[in-house]
Parts: sequence; C-alpha cells; structure tokens
Amino acid sequence: MVQALPKSERSELAIELATEAGADAFLAWQAARCVANWDGARVDKGLRRWRAVVRSAARQSRRARIPPVDGVLSTPMLVQRVREEVAAGAAVLVLHEEATERIVDIAAAQAGSLMLVVGPEGGIAPDELAALTDAGAVAVRLGPTVLRTSTAAAVALGAVGVLTSRWDASASDCEYCDVTRR
Repeated sequence: MVQALPKSERSELAIELATEAGADAFLAWQAARCVANWDGARVDKGLRRWRAVVRSAARQSRRARIPPVDGVLSTPMLVQRVREEVAAGAAVLVLHEEATERIVDIAAAQAGSLMLVVGPEGGIAPDELAALTDAGAVAVRLGPTVLRTSTAAAVALGAVGVLTSRWDASASDCEYCDVTRR
C-alpha cells in the first residue's frame, strides 16, 4: 500500500487502520499536494513512528507478520515503482474520486499481487495521476462519497478483502493469527 503523507495524527490513523484491514507492506509517498512534508530528520522520525504504529496494530489484529514500512518516495520514484510492479504482473489501483472505474469491478478480477495508492488530503494532482496511469496504474473509485486519506485505504482494503479470496482463510490456516508472542 502506498500512502501519501497525511498531516499529524491522521498519518498514524491511516497506517493503523490499513494494518488492521490487512495491508502487507507500506510505502510513504511525498505527493505534490501533501500538507505534511517529511524532509531531513523528519523522514527517519516519521518512518520510525509508522513502524511502531504498524507493529502495535499488527499485534492487536493478531497478524503473524508485521508489514514492512519503507519510503519516502517522490512521485518520480513512485511512478518507477508502479512500472516495476505492473511489469511483474501486479495490479496497481490508484484511489481517485473522479475515476470512472469502480474498485468492485477491478478488485474482483485480481487474484495476484495488488498495490493500492492513496493520495493526500488535497487529492492527487492531475499530472501525478497521469504519470501513474501512464505507468500502468488504474484509477478507481470506492463509491459515491469522498473519503479522508486516513480512512480510504482501510475501506479499500476491506472491499478487496471481501471481493477476493484474501479474507477466505479459516482461523486454523490464517497466516495473520499469532503475533502476540513477538
């Protein structure tokens, strides 16, 4: 999951909810319209904080593996990463309020690797969206309402979990079930 940097406490909420909803990995993105700006020492501090939040949320939700947190990516770096993911066979979905494709129509067809991109509070800039879609990403919408950046990923991951086989595992074969001893 790629999360554009939200401001202050919304940053931690976004990562916490997405971890609980099943994100396998996180990439921080410094999008053009991000209110927050992680530069210099803020990068290390922000990534440390995200990792602590992810660890806590993974334990709370009984995940077997703690998702890694990496970044901070610039838009050109993210575009390159999208190209690489698409070339490797992954689907890359960019959540966007003006997209014509619905996540329910795209996610159900995706059985393999999936990368979700969530924009900042100010939305994804048109040139960023164009670069991401030119690299192979598909812009999708979740529904008729516009969600906050802090909740969009969790809602999208919930939809993907229901629409695919991701949440079909029984408790006995769940790969996310025992992180409490770590």
